[in-house]
Order: sequence, then structure tokens, then C-alpha cells
Amino acid sequence: MNKPLRRIAIFCGLLILALLIRDNYLQYVKADALRSDTDNRRVAIERYAHPRGDIVVDGDPITGSVVSKHGDFKYKRTYKDGPMWAPVTGYSSQAFGSNQLENIEDGILTGNDDRLFFRKTLDMITGKPQQGGNVVTTLNAAAQRAAYGGLARQGSKGAVVALEPSTGKILALASYPSYDPSSFSGYSDADAKAWNKLLKKNNPADPTQNRALRETYPPGSTFKVVTAAAALENGKYTSADEKTDSPLPWVMPGTRTELKNEGSIPCKNATMRIALQYSCNTVFGKIGADLGNDKMLAEAKKFGFDSEQFTPVRSNASVFGTGMNQSQTALSSIGQYNTAATPLQMAMVASAVANDGKLMKPYMVDSLQSSNLDPVAKTQPEEMSRPLSPQNAQILQDMMKTVVEKGTGTNARIAGVTVGGKTGTAQHGVANSANPYAWFISFAKLPDGSSPVAVAVVIEDEHANRGDISGGGLAAPIAKDVMEAVIKSKK
Repeated sequence: MNKPLRRIAIFCGLLILALLIRDNYLQYVKADALRSDTDNRRVAIERYAHPRGDIVVDGDPITGSVVSKHGDFKYKRTYKDGPMWAPVTGYSSQAFGSNQLENIEDGILTGNDDRLFFRKTLDMITGKPQQGGNVVTTLNAAAQRAAYGGLARQGSKGAVVALEPSTGKILALASYPSYDPSSFSGYSDADAKAWNKLLKKNNPADPTQNRALRETYPPGSTFKVVTAAAALENGKYTSADEKTDSPLPWVMPGTRTELKNEGSIPCKNATMRIALQYSCNTVFGKIGADLGNDKMLAEAKKFGFDSEQFTPVRSNASVFGTGMNQSQTALSSIGQYNTAATPLQMAMVASAVANDGKLMKPYMVDSLQSSNLDPVAKTQPEEMSRPLSPQNAQILQDMMKTVVEKGTGTNARIAGVTVGGKTGTAQHGVANSANPYAWFISFAKLPDGSSPVAVAVVIEDEHANRGDISGGGLAAPIAKDVMEAVIKSKK
């Protein structure tokens, strides 16, 4: 070979080597970046080229897929009873992405999860189109219907969470007002219009806000359950019927301010049972002040305060303040001042009490399945903490039972079922000028001693007459309906 030909051959060889290096770089080094690049239209087209797997409740899908009428994406997401289930499913939109379960379990639902490798390989060999897997939830359809229906009838902002105390399974997760994820699941002008209408700047009601998980409220008197637990666990009082050291009036330490009770109720040196029945601020405020910030905070943390929860959808951390003096701790111990909680958190409080002091980690995904229903993963119940000894939990159960039998929670009574509960009317706004939040937390116990459900309900009613707002009046009836729905579904 002469010299010029040799140079040409070497040059061509270098070009081929460069091409091979570039090809391998793109396929292996840059593959993930290219796959996730928002400008890579082919990835998006492939993503919507086949039906998405389903989110399942009680064996039935609450999602689906249909052929799109617009654009080059073949399939788009549909939802059954979309507004009712939106706090559980979230949304999957061709134009606006996804959130909540639709986002967290996207790999399973699209069929791209590495755990589905065998299924994908088998489908490739047999020529079967790719299919997504399923996400099987812990939700109870009857309980969810009761929760969302109760909020809708009130017509006020609010949320409901129901848990199975023995496992931590989420049985209901409702938020109102809500939205229909189907209305913007496509890529058309109508979808964009529906999306823009939901944005908070255009809709102050903020229907896309998941109030069950992402909104923290002052829990008001429902937090007195935590304060009572702290009193029992720290040995300040050892029974429900021991008289407390609770003078009336009671001036908060370091101040000239009396802590007031609502109306003329028997709070002077009342037992904790009577104090919970009538919701005595002075009794529980003084317990908090006597125990101090550190002990109250430690007990609140055992119930889950100060930590985000992952269900797997993230829930905001509930708060009990640090570095507070005695009077500030007193106010926080009756669910005001620095205390704020999500509805999930307060359902966890009721659940731990009902489960003899054992708090189970809350979760809403029972299992993951491949497209042919083969199991991919299964969630196992997990103990989170022990806020109470079994003995103290049973004392507190009995106190909460009195609240429902002859206290402020009588609207939650269920014939033939033992119900324990606690009402709350939480003040908020500048100088407490805004309408209060109505709370109710509860649990049900069956004659065999089992506790199938614990519930938390919060209602924001900015249009109601202030005097008509109460946890027992607005929230307890919804909790009752949810508990009844769970109990009936287990028969």
C-alpha cells in the first residue's frame, strides 16, 4: 500500500473509532440523561404508546386509559370518581406531568420498573405489547365514599383520614374541595384551560391541595389526648378518676393571664376523665405547664410529631414547639399556640390509643403487581413507636369512651359498638378573629375487643356562624359515618 492510501486508511479507521466511541457514549453514558430530557419527544411518545396500569381499590380499578383524540400521544389517563379519589391517586397528565401515587409508582404503572424485567422480556419474546403493572391500595371504597360524601355535604374545606389501628393501613383519605384529574390528563387546549382554572391564583379554594396530608392545622382540644398520654406516661397521674391539681381560676406561669374554659363547666381539680369529657383547658394546660416543654415534646414525637410521614405520598410534619416557657407550653398542650397537625397525624394519635399504645406506620399501598397480576412487592405492617403502655392506653380509651357516651362527642355513638373520641374547636387568625376549625378524632371497638378503624376529621367553615362551629356538631357525624362504613364492610 502506498503512503497516501495508508494515510486515508488510518484516517477512515480513526473516524470509525470515533463513531464507535460516540455511539457507546450516547448509549451507555448519556442514556439516562437523554431518556429524561424534556425535549426528547420520542421518549414522551413511547411513554403514552400503551395503556397505563391501574390503581386498584377493593379489587376494582379506579383508573383507566383511553385513546387520545388530540396530538401524537396515543393513550391518556382516565379516573373513576376522580374528585373523590384524587387525594389518593394524584394525577397523570400528558401536559403537566404527575404527582402522588401516579408519580411515585410510575415505573410500575408504565411497565418500565426494573422489577418487571422478566415480564417485559417475556412479552418481547411473545410479541405481546408492553403493559403497565397495578398498584393495589389499602383503601376501603365504602369508607372513602362516606368521608368524601360527608365533606361534600358540608360544602366546606376539610379532610378525613381513617386508619386500621392494628396495621396502619389507610382506609380513607379524603380532601375537599377536590378536582377531577381526567379534566387535564390530555394535551389539548381544553386540558390547559382546566389546569389553569385549578391553580391557586385562579382558585383560592385550592382544590389541588391535599388537605389530609399537606395542610397543618391547630388541632385544638383533640391534642388533649396527647397531653393526657403524657400525664399518664410520666406518672403525674395514674388513673382516669384521680383528682388533678387544677385550681380555678388558673393563671398561667409568668403571666397575669387566666386560662379560660368554655362556659361554666366542672373543671376545678377535675379528674382527667371529667376534664376530657368537658374539655377543660385549665386542667390540660396546667398538666402541660407542670410537665414542661421537654416531656411534652418527647410524648408528641412518640405519636409522630416533628417528622414527615411517607405513605408513600409525603405528609407534612406536624409540629409541637421547642424552647417554650411554661405558659407557652400550656397553650400548646391544649392544641393552640405552636401546635399544628395534619389530619393524618391526629388519626395516628387515635389509632395508637385504640391499638393499646402501639403506633403502626401508616401506608396506602398494599401491593404492586405485574400486568398479569403476578406479585411484585407487598407492604408489611411496621411498628413505628409505643407512645403508651398497654395499661395507660386502656385508661385513655376509657376516658375517650366517656366523651362519646356523655360528653361533647355524642354525635359519634354507634349502636352495639364502643366508640371513643375527642372533639376540638381550634382558634386561628389574628387575635382568633377567623372562624375556628372543627375537629373530631375517634376509634371504634367491636364486642370482640378488636378495633377496625380510627378516624380524624377537620372542617374549615369560613361561612358558618361562629357559634355553630364545633367538633361535635360538624366533624363527629362524618367520623361516625366512616366508622360505620368500615364496620359494615367487614361483616
